[in-house]
Amino acid sequence: MGSYKMCMCFTRKFRISEAQPPADVKEAFVKFSDGKNLMTADQLLQFLVKFQEESEATIEDAERVIVQIMQRRHHIAKFTRQALTLDDFHHYLFSDDLNFPINPQVSQDMTAPLSHYFIYTGHNSYLTGNQLSSDCSDVPIIKALKKGVRVIELDIWPNSSKDDVHVLHGRTLTTPVTLIRCLSSIKEYAFCASPYPLVITLEDHLTPKLRVKVAEMLTQTFEGMLFFPESECLEEFPSPEALKHRILISTKPPKEYLEGKSFKEKGKDLFEDEAWGKEVMDFKNELEADDSDRSEHNQEGEDVDECDNKSCQLGAPEYKRLIAIQAKKHKGGLKVSLKVDPDKVGRLSLSEQELEKGTTSHGTDLVRFTQKNLLRVYPKGTRFDSSNYNPLIAWMHGVQMVAFNMQGYGRSLWLMQGMFRSNGECGYVKKPDFLMNVDPYNHVFNPKAKFPVKKTLKVRVYMGDGWRLDFKQTHFDAYSPPDFYVRVGIAGVPADVIMKKTKILEDDWTPVWGEEFIFPLTVPELALLRIEVHEYDMSEKDDFGGQTCLPVWELRPGIRAVPLFNRKGEKFKSVKLLMRFEFV
Repeated sequence: MGSYKMCMCFTRKFRISEAQPPADVKEAFVKFSDGKNLMTADQLLQFLVKFQEESEATIEDAERVIVQIMQRRHHIAKFTRQALTLDDFHHYLFSDDLNFPINPQVSQDMTAPLSHYFIYTGHNSYLTGNQLSSDCSDVPIIKALKKGVRVIELDIWPNSSKDDVHVLHGRTLTTPVTLIRCLSSIKEYAFCASPYPLVITLEDHLTPKLRVKVAEMLTQTFEGMLFFPESECLEEFPSPEALKHRILISTKPPKEYLEGKSFKEKGKDLFEDEAWGKEVMDFKNELEADDSDRSEHNQEGEDVDECDNKSCQLGAPEYKRLIAIQAKKHKGGLKVSLKVDPDKVGRLSLSEQELEKGTTSHGTDLVRFTQKNLLRVYPKGTRFDSSNYNPLIAWMHGVQMVAFNMQGYGRSLWLMQGMFRSNGECGYVKKPDFLMNVDPYNHVFNPKAKFPVKKTLKVRVYMGDGWRLDFKQTHFDAYSPPDFYVRVGIAGVPADVIMKKTKILEDDWTPVWGEEFIFPLTVPELALLRIEVHEYDMSEKDDFGGQTCLPVWELRPGIRAVPLFNRKGEKFKSVKLLMRFEFV
């Protein structure tokens, strides 16, 4: 009998109550439906234009919403009833595919040079897991391309018999994948998520003979997709618009093609790549070495002397002609490397530590360099677990290619995903004008300067729903419904960074918080709204209930449905919040 009682209690505790529409939703409905029980298409249009600030909305948009809601909620065919009840209206506001929190279309100017954009960039794009022992495969490359990543990185090495090219993380235990397989998959998926250009950065460890083979592979695989620069040195990068559906190769021009030096003369600096061989061998020495960028050091491999100068140079035009974005070598100190050449543009790579050091001593030099040239930042070599770093330090200095381990997860990756949800998720986000401007005194933006508040964002967290559909009833708590709370805050320049949280709502699958938060922003153009839901656990670590990051500059004012994502950044099927955004 006792167990029967427990069971009854268990069932009763898990009963799910439908949450009522929040007071703001009821008020808006009453106001725009003129106090009637139904809201017509004309009235809904007024709500969209005046309350939601959708000045471009049309009567057709309003009619389309009503038809969709009628079909979803009542399975009613078109034109049976062209009006919404309060519950229909609430359901519409809570539908993230109809009432999205940010603009889903490409909305920025795409005709500026590539250097004017932040570009969605992968690091070691072929690794399935950690940096030391995971398999190399084309699968993570395909996943990255499906998510809209626009820069794919491949480390290319000779295979054991020196007659083919493998992609692997050199001097580690990673198992290789053939280059041709990676290229074939890139060709198939390059533009599945975005029509804008795809950049392949090659970390080249090949012999001159194998470079000839790579040139053939690239031209035969990509054919007309491949972009060939008109001259050896570009004075300015073309625009994403001009490069639609094109693939660009970026690497350092091979040393053997530089005039006036033989291989033997240069032999001493062919083995500068101290990245992984040293780190793996000195594993017990805290593995402190930087993951020095092998494309910049351009190690030739061990077969250099096999091939004399003449035969090596036969491949020169084919391979060198393919390099659309030339990587330059980082030497002579950062000040020298960041010198802007008025006649040509290129790409420079820095490790995350080099960038951090550079921001303390050469912050404005970094900004000036990135107005014309591309800068790529990559994770330090000790991130064996494929973790990531805070991308905002790079973005506030104009860095376009913040290379990330897309197979990892965590808050840094959530920020990266948040940035590239903007501009229709096309993988290119226009840098704020202040990063591109020079004032009359030839000064550029200084990220260390103190700025006044430019805009204040007001965020109201009404309620959440969907966990009961996407999680097992016992996922959060074996005996009772979950105790959810929301963390809301800003990631951006240091002055804007803050996190706040709602109260904990006990035993509720459909929590209604109704709390408001105010965020004064000094640089709203670089601010990301961070949202996380957690389930309070008294005895252990709180459970994760979903997250998202949204670019503040793209937030749509009004009451919006905000879909949440799992730790890896994959969208939950049903979990979402109802929120309101206002700029005051």
